[in-house]
Amino acid sequence: MWKRKELKSMARQVIKKNYWTAIVVCFLLALLTSEFGSSIVGIWQSNDSIDPNYLEHIKSLNLDISNENDQQQIDNQDDNSNKEQVNLNNISVKNIKLIEANLNSMTKSLKYQFKIWDAVKSFSLNQISLGISLVITAMIALLFIIIIESPLTVAGKHYFLKARQNSNTKIGVLKNIFKKENWLNVAIIMFFKNIYNILWYLTIVGGIIKTYEYKMIPYILAENPKIKKKEAFKLSKEMMKQNKWKAFLLDVSFILWNILSVFTFGLLNILYVNMYISATTAELYVVLRNKAIDEKYEYYENLNDKDIK
Repeated sequence: MWKRKELKSMARQVIKKNYWTAIVVCFLLALLTSEFGSSIVGIWQSNDSIDPNYLEHIKSLNLDISNENDQQQIDNQDDNSNKEQVNLNNISVKNIKLIEANLNSMTKSLKYQFKIWDAVKSFSLNQISLGISLVITAMIALLFIIIIESPLTVAGKHYFLKARQNSNTKIGVLKNIFKKENWLNVAIIMFFKNIYNILWYLTIVGGIIKTYEYKMIPYILAENPKIKKKEAFKLSKEMMKQNKWKAFLLDVSFILWNILSVFTFGLLNILYVNMYISATTAELYVVLRNKAIDEKYEYYENLNDKDIK
């Protein structure tokens, strides 16, 4: 039976041996994926991802304002907005901007979904060219997630599994996931994992349960990028059986670190917290993975990396 304290202790040892390369790996993941949502506050800011009135602003810019009533209505809206802004003191404005930046950062991997919704709204407002642009943007974002982001997330798991065995593990181990024979399979399986998660979240509770049921899939792929989809899902399900709640509590145990990092504008995440969480979860995978081998779970033969102990 695994304990949080032991996993974290082993994780700290891994970090100590690989601190500087771990920083670089985690920074790349924060920059290019949704792995560490609030680590780079504001880099991914854009109003269209969280502003519910985004389309209305665009519509206002494109209105034919030859009608005096329409012009007066827009002027009144601007006046009201200015009055509301004046009522906010400088501290409140800064707090709102900080919250907005964090929300943008945490939802950056879902921007294609926001843009699809904006596109639907724009079509309903007869903003055809805008709608088409948003659809194209959404498709580009979706392709990036499938082809680059998801495999890179798995590559990050691969790095931390390798870092357990070596000091100063080279960043080059990331490229193992992007080899021709591995890349496509990893991208496809992660795509299905994400789609299933989204569909299960329509049931709310089911989404949370499935998030933890699928939690080991990226690590399984990190160990064996050639594994079949059915086998990866089955192994993760069996490994997380009776471990979902404990894994949830493990995640919650980092909440104070994350709160503290907010006050450093994500700097603490980059310098320590991200790698600490990643290394700890990698230790959890190894414990569950070894149990799967010992008890000969179905498809356990796929867990065949001899460097992982």
